[in-house]
Amino acid sequence: HVQLAESGGGSVQPGGPSTLSCALSVLALTMAWLRQPPGMEREFVVAFRWSDLTTIYADYVKGRFTISKDRTKNTLFLQMNSLKPEDSAVYYCAAAQDRKILSALRDSNTYDFWGQGTQVTVSS
Repeated sequence: HVQLAESGGGSVQPGGPSTLSCALSVLALTMAWLRQPPGMEREFVVAFRWSDLTTIYADYVKGRFTISKDRTKNTLFLQMNSLKPEDSAVYYCAAAQDRKILSALRDSNTYDFWGQGTQVTVSS
């Protein structure tokens, strides 16, 4: 069983940066960030797999968002730059203890454990 706790987020001006953190209780082989914009379904942001260091990003964040990890502290980070109003959402950290296949990484159903979510609002 993996427990996850996100921190960071809040209000940010368009074009600004923000960093989210996710502390995991134990190491998980597959980890991801997903988000849920207001009134919309949850959507994929980025996933990472420890087995081969595979990282995949959603096209709408590629080049602006960066995932990083501190394995010694079981902590996952999401550095978000050039934020847009459409990035406003509740951001969730998610994990699976086993290695997931590449085709499953974008699917929210892949992940067994979830954080409580943290709100990011991009507005002037």
